[in-house]
Amino acid sequence: MSELLGVVTASEKRKGLLILLRDGSKVWDEIKTELDVTASGMLPQIKILEDEGLVVKEGRKISLTDIGRLVVHHLEPFDTTLTVIDQQKKFWQDHDIEALPPDFFVRIGEIRNPQIIEAGLEDSFEPHNHFLETILQSKKVSGISPIVHPIYPRFFLALAKQGHPVNLILTKKAYDKIKKEFHAMLIEGLQYNNAHLSVCEEEVKFAYIVTDKYFSMGLFMKSGVFDSTKDIVSNDPSAIRFGEIPEGK
Repeated sequence: MSELLGVVTASEKRKGLLILLRDGSKVWDEIKTELDVTASGMLPQIKILEDEGLVVKEGRKISLTDIGRLVVHHLEPFDTTLTVIDQQKKFWQDHDIEALPPDFFVRIGEIRNPQIIEAGLEDSFEPHNHFLETILQSKKVSGISPIVHPIYPRFFLALAKQGHPVNLILTKKAYDKIKKEFHAMLIEGLQYNNAHLSVCEEEVKFAYIVTDKYFSMGLFMKSGVFDSTKDIVSNDPSAIRFGEIPEGK
């Protein structure tokens, strides 16, 4: 490990200060308040960062140097990724996250404040009540899925009827299933200007829904079986941005 990496990551106080200074200089009183530190505990850490050329102190004001800004640019996503993984380590270990698209895989750290919503085995084929209740409170819904739950076509059709923007991407197999088993609902749903359905020809090994308030993702187990009992969810704005589908997609 490089000496500089050790300096940055070996102390939560040093790491916290660097991230705090990302948005601009801070005076000493702001640092004490926002990081909840004392002078005796923090001043030695500031001296270490000064000696490494990462921060500069001018009177009571402390700022990042050019090198400090470069380090923080890479430090924050690294730190948040470790935090997200650590918060739900078993979930990430048990599921096939390598199957996520590369741009999703490297952004897992954006799913901040994740929680696991779990259904019992006896309810594994029932929609999660938490999922449905949350979506009903949302103003728009987007999602990607390789699977079709029997209740969802009717549910998303109801949202479209209410005028909520609905934007779904399905795999070819999922689309064919809806076309065969829910043909009338499909035709009706496509008549609404606020409802959009796209078909992805590529294999998709995850499912997620994102609204203006909520993000929920289900993954396949490493065995290749979709885990219908556990979703990882978050209402953090960063997680919602992670899942947003660009216009026209």
